[in-house]
Amino acid sequence: MEESTDDIEQTTVEELEPAQAEVDEIETESAPESEHKENAIATSLIPIDEYLAAGVHIGTQQKTQDMLKFVYRVRTDGLYVLDIQSTDERIKKVAHFLSKYDPSRILVASARQYGQFPATKFSKSIGARSMVGRFIPGSLTNPSLEGFYEPDVVIVTDPSGDAQVIKEAVSNGVPVVALCDTNNMTSNVDLVIPSNNKGRKALSLVYWLLAREIATERTIPFNYELSDFEAGI
Repeated sequence: MEESTDDIEQTTVEELEPAQAEVDEIETESAPESEHKENAIATSLIPIDEYLAAGVHIGTQQKTQDMLKFVYRVRTDGLYVLDIQSTDERIKKVAHFLSKYDPSRILVASARQYGQFPATKFSKSIGARSMVGRFIPGSLTNPSLEGFYEPDVVIVTDPSGDAQVIKEAVSNGVPVVALCDTNNMTSNVDLVIPSNNKGRKALSLVYWLLAREIATERTIPFNYELSDFEAGI
């Protein structure tokens, strides 16, 4: 597995919730070591083949230094491939982190088209709030704006497309969770879920797993199948 020889710096916001210590613990962990791979596969949320079938591991032809530690290899066509085991572990740990919050205080945002349907389903299934499509600047910072909302934690589908959401969350001292592809910068992202954040099936699978695990952690009913999170083409 390809790993960076340099530590990746994470720019974290100040004055976060008490769960910040857990954020720091998760972010300082490296991708799974080779000797733990068999155990990781045995305890994965779903069979690894299902991640592969959804294309969760397929990155882009660019990689950033921030995402290098999550890259498994580069294909002959130039596409960087993400480490599925890291994705699986991050979904578990992020779900555990988010389960500490009142679901109604969690905001999920997605400007990216294929992320809008599963993000909305995610919010509905656990009782969170969603802002999909075009994000109106000031929605998290301007109390006089219609639709103003103050979340305790924010989830974004893509740090690039949802940059304004991240900017406003950071200004309010709100922790940010992001689905990050190989080409994403992770400054101002507190918790990274390495994932293909452009594919329809990949986004549906990640949001479904995240919702399912949060529901399990909070012991609340979850009666959704993966197909419920998949938008029609």
